[in-house]
Amino acid sequence: MKLWEKGYRLDRDVERYTVGDDYLLDRALLKYDCIASVAHAKALRKAGVLTEGERRRLVRELNRIQELAERGRFRIAAEDEDGLTAIEKHLVAALGDLGKKIHTARSRNDQVATAIRLYARDQLLDLQHRLDACVRALRRRARQLGNVTMPGYTHARKAMPLTFAAWLRAAAESLQDNRIVIRAVLELLDRNPLGTGAGFGVPVFRLDRRQTARDLGFSRLQKSPLYVQNSRGKFEAIVVSALADVMFDLNKISSDLILFSMDEIGFVRLPRNLCTGSSIMPQKRNPDVLEIARAQYHTVIANEFMIRGIIGNLMSGYHRDLQKTKKPLMESIEITGSSLAIVTRVIEKFQVDAARCRQACTAEIYATEEAYRLVEAGMPFRDAYRKVAEKYAT
Repeated sequence: MKLWEKGYRLDRDVERYTVGDDYLLDRALLKYDCIASVAHAKALRKAGVLTEGERRRLVRELNRIQELAERGRFRIAAEDEDGLTAIEKHLVAALGDLGKKIHTARSRNDQVATAIRLYARDQLLDLQHRLDACVRALRRRARQLGNVTMPGYTHARKAMPLTFAAWLRAAAESLQDNRIVIRAVLELLDRNPLGTGAGFGVPVFRLDRRQTARDLGFSRLQKSPLYVQNSRGKFEAIVVSALADVMFDLNKISSDLILFSMDEIGFVRLPRNLCTGSSIMPQKRNPDVLEIARAQYHTVIANEFMIRGIIGNLMSGYHRDLQKTKKPLMESIEITGSSLAIVTRVIEKFQVDAARCRQACTAEIYATEEAYRLVEAGMPFRDAYRKVAEKYAT
């Protein structure tokens, strides 16, 4: 059974091509599809489509689907096309004609928009916790390392002294700023799309969309039915853009730690159990985990541009192209969550070689301080600058 079935058999190659791996991705949305369907059943009860007894029976079966899905026992087949069809098939098999009523006054379009929004909201809230854990780890290490001093760099050349704690606090502050962006994205997502149908509203039946919004934890409505569909892909791209900001910070932390842990520099030592080896060189201990984290920033950026490319030049309304925005969104969420967790572990475990840091603090990094001492004694800054520059001329 397909939700759009009209009595003819779809060409199997067309079916395989259009479905792709969407039915597999929908496993992550089953919970949210069921939550949205429970709220919709309540709206149908209020609209007079369902009796209270029918609503309760539907809700019981929808809760059962969630339980089966959590135990890995709810199957979405390729021929189902998506999780929505698998859910409705189960309801019809379990409840007969009552199961056929659940799709009254809704479309797959507003249903998918709702499930993705609920999913993205939960994932962003979880990412906030992971981000906070990483910030706490950075600040804890900053306190531990105190005033261990190393060279700071501009143009990849020694510049002025920098404490390791100051480097860690800079990373923490930058990561913390991403919370502002994530909060803004959560506010954008905090609008109920359910009850808008295929983008043109729902004729005949009056749905209490405000009650549905409350049931789903949204503070307000997305009012324009057409905008619900036009926001598909747009909202996903904005979510991934926020994730890219987080990954940018992890990229920089990773790049710095890779540099600091080079044998020739040696400010940092990475624990052996966080490093991999070479298949040919017995001595190697490679910072692969940081290199992968560094590379994953570019994967997330690519996903953002993939989504924006897919939605570009589409006329208003729903298009099947939007199906292809789901995978880059989900992949970016998974990448960012796992990268935050693994970089946090590295931050907690790396060791600093204070002696190597001090050894690297050669006289020239104090040149600016030396010039300011001359200014303090009464010399104009530009004269002091030139005098100290002559001392370090090569």
